[in-house]
Amino acid sequence: MVEEEPGQDPKLPPDARLDRLEQRLERAKAEEAVRTGQAPAADASEQLGNRVLSYLVGGLLGGALIGWLLDGLFDTGHLLLIVGLVLGTVGGFWSIIKLSMAKTKRDA
Repeated sequence: MVEEEPGQDPKLPPDARLDRLEQRLERAKAEEAVRTGQAPAADASEQLGNRVLSYLVGGLLGGALIGWLLDGLFDTGHLLLIVGLVLGTVGGFWSIIKLSMAKTKRDA
């Protein structure tokens, strides 16, 4: 906790103390920029990949669940399950296309 106490550290030469102070200031500025949203997140491509994956999986699972429930309600075998899977896949890809169009407009 020497860093938080006021005064000079007699063990270090003056240059080393200034270097430590500059490092701490840079780290604090970077943390503040991330906290306030002024700096991009650490790995934006990973976040985008996770979002695309969630659209695909969510569309598939949502369509399958709705189709399965409707199959049980209307006693149609597995017809509505397959229709739900197809519609969920199409919806997932449509969301990905909209996401990519919005990203290209933002980058341009």
